[in-house]
Amino acid sequence: MLTVYNCIVEDHDVRLVLLAATICAISALTAVSLLDHVKRATGRVHLAWTALTACSIGFGIWATHFVAMLAFAPSLPAAYDLPVTLVSLAAAIAITGLGVYLATIGETIDHHLVGGSVIGGGIAAMHFIGMAAFEVEGVLMWDQRYVAVSLVAAVIFGACAIRAALAMTGRWSKSIAALVLTLAICSLHFIAMAAVSIRPDASVTIAPSAVPAAWLAIAVAVAALIILLLSAVALWIDLRDLRRSDAERKHLLELANAAIEGLVVCRAGTIATANASFLSLSGLALPNLIGADFDRLIVRQATKTSDEETLLLRADGTRMPVEILARTMSYNDVPHTVYAVRDLRERKKAEADIRHLALHDALTGLPNRRAFNERLEQEIAAHGTDQGRQLALLCLDLDRFKEINDLFGHAAGDAMLRRVAQSVAGVLGSNQMFARMGGDEFAIIAPHVDGWHEARRLAEAVIEAFRIENRDAARDGVISTSIGIAMCPLDGTDAETLVGQADTALYRAKADGRDTFRFYEAQMGQEVRMRRLMEHELRHAVSRKEFSLVYQPQKKLDTGETIGFEALLRWHHPERGSISPAVFVPVAEESGTIVPIGEWVLETACKDAAGWDNDVTVAVNVSAVQLHSPEFAQKVHEVLLKTGLAPRRLEIEITETALVRDMNRALATLRQLKALGVMVAMDDFGTGYSSLSNLRAFPFDKIKIDGSFVRSVDTNEQAATIVKAVLGIGRGLGLPVLAEGVETAEELKFLADEFCQIGQGYLLGRPAPISTFRDIETPASSAA
Repeated sequence: MLTVYNCIVEDHDVRLVLLAATICAISALTAVSLLDHVKRATGRVHLAWTALTACSIGFGIWATHFVAMLAFAPSLPAAYDLPVTLVSLAAAIAITGLGVYLATIGETIDHHLVGGSVIGGGIAAMHFIGMAAFEVEGVLMWDQRYVAVSLVAAVIFGACAIRAALAMTGRWSKSIAALVLTLAICSLHFIAMAAVSIRPDASVTIAPSAVPAAWLAIAVAVAALIILLLSAVALWIDLRDLRRSDAERKHLLELANAAIEGLVVCRAGTIATANASFLSLSGLALPNLIGADFDRLIVRQATKTSDEETLLLRADGTRMPVEILARTMSYNDVPHTVYAVRDLRERKKAEADIRHLALHDALTGLPNRRAFNERLEQEIAAHGTDQGRQLALLCLDLDRFKEINDLFGHAAGDAMLRRVAQSVAGVLGSNQMFARMGGDEFAIIAPHVDGWHEARRLAEAVIEAFRIENRDAARDGVISTSIGIAMCPLDGTDAETLVGQADTALYRAKADGRDTFRFYEAQMGQEVRMRRLMEHELRHAVSRKEFSLVYQPQKKLDTGETIGFEALLRWHHPERGSISPAVFVPVAEESGTIVPIGEWVLETACKDAAGWDNDVTVAVNVSAVQLHSPEFAQKVHEVLLKTGLAPRRLEIEITETALVRDMNRALATLRQLKALGVMVAMDDFGTGYSSLSNLRAFPFDKIKIDGSFVRSVDTNEQAATIVKAVLGIGRGLGLPVLAEGVETAEELKFLADEFCQIGQGYLLGRPAPISTFRDIETPASSAA
């Protein structure tokens, strides 16, 4: 090391040495800048940039060498062989060009190190060829150790310089790479110069054709000018690219800030930038985000996916539900990950509201039949592994509730149901469920009871709660309940059997005087026999002409015009009198007799409607059994042809319960009906399995709001909200909405204020034979 130092200080003009180092640094920085463009280019453009970079490095090595040689003072006459000097320049350009090409045809470390080593070899080749051009009156003596060290230094520094130039990123990456390349050139030169010594020899003469050192200075000046020109070109290209990159960055930032979603750009998991929407979501300022680990802001799920729902940790410590979509992009040839962050608060709230509505009764707030079924299945499955305790199912039916409705009105009946929900819920444990099954039917799931005596105490507590409630409720009607109890696994090990046994026990409780409870017993089979008798009678009711139709008008709420009628089935039993559809229709559906009964209803309704005014429609309810029959659409077509009723005047009413059994078959049937020109209405919307997706998936022409909501709009804020929401959905989808169960002027006013188009209910017209509606013109009456 001391030898090299002495060589520089004693044998060289230090001022020219500094000039050589400056030229070397400028050419190295220029070459590193040009390498950026080489690695991004392809094809012929890549070769052109490679050639330009090779010239920059080659001229830099050559100029550095000969400026340093001008600084060398051997105290003997010296000159330079011109052809060999030019060969040294050509070798520097060619070999370093090869190195640049090898380093940039791939992105691996092997390509970078091999290419850099070749460039180191090019530096060495230029030096020793240049020394071969050096003529002096003496003999050059070489110390092979220093020669070897100079070669190793050139190769190592060259490889490191190219690796740093092509792989490093950051503010100082170019400067570091240029410094290492300068070390490669200068270390080779001065270590190799320390290896040479001159032994004067008078017999050695300088060739007359050799170029004096003064002329070499001119050549070096030209090379330096070329280097400066290349540096200017590289600087201009860098400034142009910087301006373009800055303009693109600003444009992308403007686009990102215009996005509603939060956008975050990360490099290797570290946040590089974020848009205004994400700053608003996170509550953090951009300076606090840049450089932060993105994963520290996210509560990752156990299974990481590119698109996932998770939680965003906000600046105030709260957690926000978000959806994250990740995509990979290249920015400045560096891979980045772009995260789109969507705020899910409104969607989660809407989903929770929809689920609550789907699983809870709108009037009482209790879990509905769907929630009851889910819980019962879960509890039965849980008790299957716990043999030490039992599950009690209590089915409740309010005694004479219809009489209260008839005597005090539906508003009083609804108030009674709400009081029942509150009073019974007050005596239940935290793990017990109280659900409204529909109408005046309720059920209690009591898991982990210690035998029938604990179920008995629960039933007694419920009945006592009714009695306490009745003490101060005489003005609104006194109510009691009958309870049927079934035990799992004693009375059944599946939900259907358990509910059936509890219903059987409930019928016995009602038969035994009401306001009491009964446990299921095996001999309680009379109800089953009565049901089978009803099934038999239903099979012959059509042929015996025991069925008839009544019609309830459907009117425009703004004008009062009757635009249609709903056909309602009545059964007049020769011995038991009028039997409610709520009693016989479920039996008919389960036994399959609903199909011939439904065909009779359809044909009779269409035949009656064919004699009405041409603008009046007829609505016919269709059960799930009919809807899923493969011949149903064909049957409708035959009835229309037989009766002569225009298809547009027939409206088929279907509940969503009928759809969910087999949605694909239901959709196919409805499309066939639509092809015939028949109208399709969703009946009882808001109950059962109501889903907004069904409105989109099925070709409905009308939505009918269930009467249980309409009867509560002026007293129940939740019911009013649901009705408003359904009306809004109808307007949004372009579907008319019909409100069922309109019974008071207040309900009518509410619906009119909310722009409901059509209404149906006792206030607008009670169900009656069609002959009682004198405003319906028939062809016969018109002729008269």
